[in-house]
Amino acid sequence: MIRILARILKTLNSESDPGQISLALGFAMVAGFTPFVSLHNFVIVFLILILRVNLSSFLLGLAAFSGIAYLLDPLFHRMGLALLTADSLGGLWTTLYNSTIWRLSRFNNSVLMGSFFFSLLCFLPLLFLANWGIRRYRAHVLEWVRKSRIMQALTASKFYSIYKSASGWAR
Repeated sequence: MIRILARILKTLNSESDPGQISLALGFAMVAGFTPFVSLHNFVIVFLILILRVNLSSFLLGLAAFSGIAYLLDPLFHRMGLALLTADSLGGLWTTLYNSTIWRLSRFNNSVLMGSFFFSLLCFLPLLFLANWGIRRYRAHVLEWVRKSRIMQALTASKFYSIYKSASGWAR
């Protein structure tokens, strides 16, 4: 638990752009809420490898959102079932199911459909909230910690310079 907290703090305190971290969290939410072996998750992994996102944030977010997904599965099932049984969408689902690529995506699974729909609804709000939160954290909390007497005394010590060079945080 302490290692996870240390990794989160290291990521938040890193020089990574807040947009990279929040985009990684958004992709992690989509991949974590939906069953992992899905066609759209292969697309997400491909996007992560192409786009410049923070990989450690993605992995930590994936673990967190996968745990949350088990709690939300009944909600995902109800949402997916409502979408798949809606009379107005019946023609769309029939057309998509007759296409091979859509059949491979297993969109007719109610949990997958509900979780994918829910994660798409929450993607942009999470992206903006995470970006805002990271910027606020760096502007207020991180500066306060760096200016505190304890941190100034710690960073001035010989032990900290040895630790910094050994841990790879040195520039």
